[in-house]
Amino acid sequence: MRETGSMRETGPSVPAEEGGSRPLRIANCSGFYGDRLSAAREMVDGGPIDVLTGDWLAELTMLILAGNRLKGRPGYARTFLTQMEEVLGTCLDRGIKIVSNAGGLDPAGCARAVTELADRLGLTVRVAHVTGDDLTGRDLGDMVNLDTGEKLDATALTANAYLGGRPIAVALENGADVVVTGRVTDAALVTGPGMWRYGWGPGDHDALAGSVVAGHIIECGCQATGGNYAFFTEVPDLAHCGFPIAELHSDGSSVITKHPGTGGRVSVGTVTAQLVYEIGSPRYLGPDVTARFDTIRLAQAGDDRVRVSGVKGEAPPDTLKVALNYLGGYRNTMTLVLTGLEIEAKARLAEEAIFARVPKDSFDQVHVELAPLTNPEGPGALALLRVTVMDADQRKAGRAFSSAVVETGLAGYPGFYGLTPPGDASAYGVYWPTTVPAYAVQAEVWIDGEQIWRQPATTPAGQAHAVTTAVSPSPAEQPAVPTGTSPAAAPWAPLGTATGPHAPLGVIAGARSGDKGGNANLGVWVRTAEEYAWLEGFLTVDRLRSLLPGTSALKVERHPLPNLLALNFVVYGLLGRGVAASPRMDAQAKGLGEELRACLVPIPDSLREKACDRPLSPDR
Repeated sequence: MRETGSMRETGPSVPAEEGGSRPLRIANCSGFYGDRLSAAREMVDGGPIDVLTGDWLAELTMLILAGNRLKGRPGYARTFLTQMEEVLGTCLDRGIKIVSNAGGLDPAGCARAVTELADRLGLTVRVAHVTGDDLTGRDLGDMVNLDTGEKLDATALTANAYLGGRPIAVALENGADVVVTGRVTDAALVTGPGMWRYGWGPGDHDALAGSVVAGHIIECGCQATGGNYAFFTEVPDLAHCGFPIAELHSDGSSVITKHPGTGGRVSVGTVTAQLVYEIGSPRYLGPDVTARFDTIRLAQAGDDRVRVSGVKGEAPPDTLKVALNYLGGYRNTMTLVLTGLEIEAKARLAEEAIFARVPKDSFDQVHVELAPLTNPEGPGALALLRVTVMDADQRKAGRAFSSAVVETGLAGYPGFYGLTPPGDASAYGVYWPTTVPAYAVQAEVWIDGEQIWRQPATTPAGQAHAVTTAVSPSPAEQPAVPTGTSPAAAPWAPLGTATGPHAPLGVIAGARSGDKGGNANLGVWVRTAEEYAWLEGFLTVDRLRSLLPGTSALKVERHPLPNLLALNFVVYGLLGRGVAASPRMDAQAKGLGEELRACLVPIPDSLREKACDRPLSPDR
C-alpha cells in the first residue's frame, strides 16, 4: 500500500490570471440516473472545464441497483459508460478529471468497466475507485430511524454510509484520471476536487462549507440553470438548457455559470431555488463539514453568473448518515377514470364495489387517492381514482386484487374505464435513514486495482457532534428587512372568510419541493426584502397546513433563511416509508411546491402590484 503525499503539492495545471490563479471549473453532466446522455459531450465540448462530475445516485437509485444486482445485472449506473465512451479520449487529451458516484453498489466493477472501455478505445487511463461506504451485512447495532425513532426489525438489502470528499482528493492527488465512487454525499463530487486543488485540511471549515454549497447547487444538473423553476416563463430556451458549472475559488467561494450559447438562465432566483431544494435545518450536516446555509450570500455577477460567498462552516458531526433499504412486501395500483357529474359519488361507488370483492381489511395497507384533473363542478369534469394495496403476500396484492377491480367494470359507476390493465404485484423497498459513528467507517481508495489509501480508524481530534436545530444569523448576517408597520401584519383567514382580495401565492413566491426519504422538503422564496417581511409573518406552519390539507396531521418544521429571502419546510411522513413504498401519485413530492403556489392568499395590494410590474428575470 502506497502512502500519499501532501495534498498541497498537487492539483490541475491552470494558468494564472490577474488577481491570482484562476478558479477550478467543475462541471456537472448528470443530476440523476436517467439524465440527458448527451450532457457529458456538451460540457466537454462547450468550453474550458477542469473537472467533469455527475450525480447518478438517489435513495431510490440504490434500491433499483440492488434489484439489478439480484437479477445478475451490474450494480452500477451503466449509462455512465455510455457517456464515457463519448468523452474519455477528449478528457485525457485536455487533462479534464472525471469524478462520479456512478459506482453505486459496485464501484470496483464500474472502475473495471471504465478500464475495459479505455482498452477498447486504445486509451491509457488511471482509474480510481472508492469503497468503504457499503455496510451491508455488518452488525451495526440498533439501527434507529432518524425520523421516527423506531428500531429496525428487518434484514437490510442495502446499507451505505455517506462518505465525504477526502477519498476523492486522495485519488486525484495520486494521479487518477477517473474517480468512481459508491455512496458519497452529492456535494463531495465538488468538495473532493476542491480539497485536491487547494489543499484544504479538516479544519478549513469555511472553505469546505463553501464548496459544499457549490456542490449542492450543481448536483441536480439543470435545476440550477432554470430547469423546474417556478418562474419558468422567464427562462429562455429550456428545451436546450445548459448544465451548470461551479468556478470554485481557494476560499470556497464560487461563481455558478454555464457554457455560453446554451439555453436556460443562471440567476439569483434559479440558484436560490436549488439551494432550498431537499434540505432541512440551516445547519447542513456532512462528513467533511457542517455548512451554514443561513450565511450564504448571492449576487448577480453578470449574465448567467451568480457569485456565492460568505459561507461559514463548523465541525462535522461525529456520525455518518446511513441510507438503508429493505424489502417491505408487494404493492399493486389500479387507476380508474371518473368523468362528468358527481365525481365524488362515483368514487365512493367504485370503492364500495372493489372492496365488496376483496375486503379492505384483508390487506396490510390500502391507499385511495382521488385526483381531480379539472374543476370537479365544471363542464367536462375529469378525475383519477388510484387504489393501491400493499401486503406481504404477493398473490393477495397481485391479480386477486387487480382482477377484482376490472370485474366491477359493467356493474359500477357510469363511464367506467381504467388506465391500468390487471397485473401482478411488484416488490417494494422501504427506506430507513440512520447513523453510525464516523470512526466505524473506513473509506478506501484503489487505483488500477491496487489499494493506495485507507482512512484511519480514529475519531478526528476536536470533532464535535453538530446539532440539527435551526439557528438565527447574527445581526451582521441579517438582510435588510423593512421595520415598523409591515405587510406581515395583514389579517388572514381561511378561504371564504377573509374579506380582502386573494391571489395565488405564486404571484410573488417561488417554490421547489422534493423528497428526503419519507419526508417532503418544501422551499419557498421571494425576491425582495419587503416581500420576505410579509412571507415570513404570513406563512407559518399552521398556515401551511391550512393551505395544504394533506399535511394537516403531520409534523412540520419551518426553517427561516432570511439571507436567501426563503423559508424551508420539512413535512415528516408525507411520503410514508420512502419513495419506493409511497402510494402517492406524486411519490417524490415534486409537485408540492406548485400546489402551494396555486393557493389563493391575501397578498397585500402593494406587493401584488409591484410583482405584476416586475420585468422578466429580476435579480436582487
